[in-house]
Amino acid sequence: MTSRAALLRRAERYAPLLLAVLVAAGTWASAAGALGLRSPLPQVLTLGIALASGAAVLGSRRWPLVTMAAVGWLLLAAWPAAVVASWWAGVRLRGRRLAGYLLGAALVLLAGAVIGAAFGGERRLTTGTPANALALFAWLVIFPLVAGLWIQARRDTLAALRDRAERLEREQEARADRARAEERARIAREMHDVVAHRVSLMVVHAGALEVTAAEPATIEAAALIRSTGRSALADLREVLGVLRQPPPAADGAPLSVTSTPPPAGLDAIDELVGESREAGLQVHRQDEGTPRPVPGAVARTAYRVVQEGLTNARKHAPNAEVTVRLCHLPDGVEVSVRNGPSARRGPALPGAGLGLVGLRERVELVGGRLAAGPGADGGFVLRALIPTEVGP
Repeated sequence: MTSRAALLRRAERYAPLLLAVLVAAGTWASAAGALGLRSPLPQVLTLGIALASGAAVLGSRRWPLVTMAAVGWLLLAAWPAAVVASWWAGVRLRGRRLAGYLLGAALVLLAGAVIGAAFGGERRLTTGTPANALALFAWLVIFPLVAGLWIQARRDTLAALRDRAERLEREQEARADRARAEERARIAREMHDVVAHRVSLMVVHAGALEVTAAEPATIEAAALIRSTGRSALADLREVLGVLRQPPPAADGAPLSVTSTPPPAGLDAIDELVGESREAGLQVHRQDEGTPRPVPGAVARTAYRVVQEGLTNARKHAPNAEVTVRLCHLPDGVEVSVRNGPSARRGPALPGAGLGLVGLRERVELVGGRLAAGPGADGGFVLRALIPTEVGP
């Protein structure tokens, strides 16, 4: 399909030149008697008319072609330029201009018939008799004119259909954008009305428990619940802000998130480890290699990997030991969260079941790889290899 389109573009580029050569050669052949009546005029004059007719085809304006067609017919009874001029009139002219061309062509053919009758011989027989004059009018004017009208009508129809298809496509995209915006707003409202309300209640009750409790352990647990709930509200506010924003622009400009993103830098992982330890999880951190600055996208992705791993450990193995390992490689960072088996009792904490799916998409977005599965000791291992050279 591509080669065919390239061939068509090349043919359109060289078509005017080829047509000009054909008109010039046809005019010369007609004057020489090969494709028409032999002209008694000097060959220099016939050659000049032939070259001028071909040059008129290449001009930006087509009235010189009409002039050369009339001159060629009256002097040489040459028909190629007249055929091309009639086709051009059918493509370009409408209304009074088209009627004027028909009247002018009829007058030129009538004058040619008078010249043929005056010259006598073969030219009188070919152009001077009424029947031949009518036949030449149909051949040189009517048929090419009708062909030009049909071609232009087809072009107009295709252009109208193309415009209609583009307009319908734009309208469909606009309807889809509106539907997506409405759905995003609905999801944001539901999350605000349900999730944010319940988390807010949790924070309020935790704060009240922190004030009224007498045991230090209860006060510490209530403070941890309150701070965690506030962090969850901040993250939820960020998500709601993204959902309420309009979709990206047509030029692919990214959405501008006004809320605070996850902390940049691998040192922010220490906060996750500390929060999990305060929640009662046995977490150990290991670092290998020489730490060095990494792009913000790499640090945020590593942060999310550790966050997801610790969250899954708190849900499914709250009594197991967890090891967070960061290995600094020459061309990337390897992050792993490993937890051992746990004899957990009681119902599992609820979850959406899409954490690993979204995490895999996030890691692959920066060119990394994510692996998750059971460990050799019966626990669970979450490992991500993130390159430091992140594409745009």
